[in-house]
Amino acid sequence: MDIPYDLVCYIRTNKDEIIDRIKDAEIIITNKVKITSDILDEAKKLEFIAVAATGTDVIDLEACKIKKIPVSNIKNYAIDTVPEHTFALMLTLRRSIAAYHQAVQKGRWIQSEQFCFFDYPIKNLSDATLGIIGDGVLGKKVAELAKAFGMKVLFSSYKGVSNMGPLYTDFDQVIQESDIITIHCPLLKSTKDMISEREFKMMKKEALLINTARGGIVNETALYNALMNGNIAGAAFDVAENEPPGKDELIMKLTSLPNFILTPHISWASIEAIQTLADMLIDNINSYLSGCPKNIVNQ
Repeated sequence: MDIPYDLVCYIRTNKDEIIDRIKDAEIIITNKVKITSDILDEAKKLEFIAVAATGTDVIDLEACKIKKIPVSNIKNYAIDTVPEHTFALMLTLRRSIAAYHQAVQKGRWIQSEQFCFFDYPIKNLSDATLGIIGDGVLGKKVAELAKAFGMKVLFSSYKGVSNMGPLYTDFDQVIQESDIITIHCPLLKSTKDMISEREFKMMKKEALLINTARGGIVNETALYNALMNGNIAGAAFDVAENEPPGKDELIMKLTSLPNFILTPHISWASIEAIQTLADMLIDNINSYLSGCPKNIVNQ
């Protein structure tokens, strides 16, 4: 399709540059740049927003709806890469792989008087209970992989919501009974700080917490206290409330612990997934220009 627009690309956009860069745009492609109602007021020519991701929490969707600006996102492109990263983190913690690697780097194996050493716990995934918070395609794919490992899977009901049916387990029960809890829900007002001091106190001492969803779903002060006080056995995050985090933020202080892993929001970023995302982004724009918009999130 011949697209009757000039394409202007920016490697990154600071907050004070947003208005100037979109004020004359008819279509914008964005990912982590926040588009608020005030910014939309200055974008007089804007017709369409194509989000180059699944999450749309950076866009004021209600303001876009009022202004009749459709917003599209990318669906299901990370159906393999995020679950695989989730299990990479899960296995690394469950078998203390990072801790053993760091110990070997420091010469611990060289100093050992026998062929191996057992400084950190090693546990199987088989027969462990996995609590999944989030019942979309990612949560379901994680459940599929978990069952292949021989795990017992509990899908959590929404926090504070009961009677969701036999496929769901009460949120508090999932928090209390799970050996591993993994998060695959969006960041919304209802999920902000969904796991905080209360939930950490309910978890098993040997529980692990995995978050490849969004920073802000887990309260980072509560996470810091839980790990520093030994309330849970470990945690692995691919996200932070502020990205990138400042060097003095609590989540960065946790990275010195052998039972905490932090990766830089790259669970989505397999080579295969990036290509799928690019293809779907182009398709979303072409569909809008053809008069048949798809993957619209603010209808």
